[in-house]
Amino acid sequence: MKNFRIVSSLVLLIVFSFCNAQKNAIVAHRGAWKKNNLPENSIASLRHAIDLKLPGSEFDVWRTADDSLVINHDAHYNKLLIEETNYADLIKFKLSNGEKLPTLHEYISEGKRNNKKTLLVCEIKPSEISKERGQKTGVAAVETIKKLKADKNTCYISFDYDILKAIRKVDTKTSLQYLEGNKSPKEVKADNINGVDYHYSVFQKHPEWIQEAKDNKVILNAWTVNEAADMDWLIEHKFNYITTNEPELLSERLKIKK
Repeated sequence: MKNFRIVSSLVLLIVFSFCNAQKNAIVAHRGAWKKNNLPENSIASLRHAIDLKLPGSEFDVWRTADDSLVINHDAHYNKLLIEETNYADLIKFKLSNGEKLPTLHEYISEGKRNNKKTLLVCEIKPSEISKERGQKTGVAAVETIKKLKADKNTCYISFDYDILKAIRKVDTKTSLQYLEGNKSPKEVKADNINGVDYHYSVFQKHPEWIQEAKDNKVILNAWTVNEAADMDWLIEHKFNYITTNEPELLSERLKIKK
């Protein structure tokens, strides 16, 4: 039994930690929601991404006024600013499928269940209140995910570079990807950031960054890629990850391009 646990741990490490070894891996943006009209960032959209055995599923984290970590894309939920609202007041309003607004704890717990293939791509949203608050939210998210023993199958992304640097201070091994698109792969590597996860148009303007990332073993990810022509361009350039609202379409393009 002990040997089995060791082997299982090694398998998880290989599957989730060496994400830069993948090619054209699909990341469902806010879960796999669009085809089945599920709420974005819901437990249902996460579960569907896992059931599809997608390589990755992205979600967004905010911290409420009473320090609950919740999953939502926008700064506001039902016209309430999340960072200035208590969690009990937010969950008075249901998602379109009847779910309540999920906490990070609930989301990650579901993300671990019957999941052997899907990387959890955790976006820490920059704070609307202060830079420092955003950094504390990032560190709090890492602590929660570690307590749930999901750190091996989670990576972190953010538009706020200082949030990523704050996470790196408390976790020297986790995978970090920068979203803003204003730094070269060499620059992020110098700050011990593992990847560049930029809008695909950034790479079209800076095609030299693609080879620079590969030469420096920096993960290449692109968002949010929903048109077949853009998918084909990224597939041809062998990106590690492609983040999309259309995982089914991307899967079809990958089959055609094989």
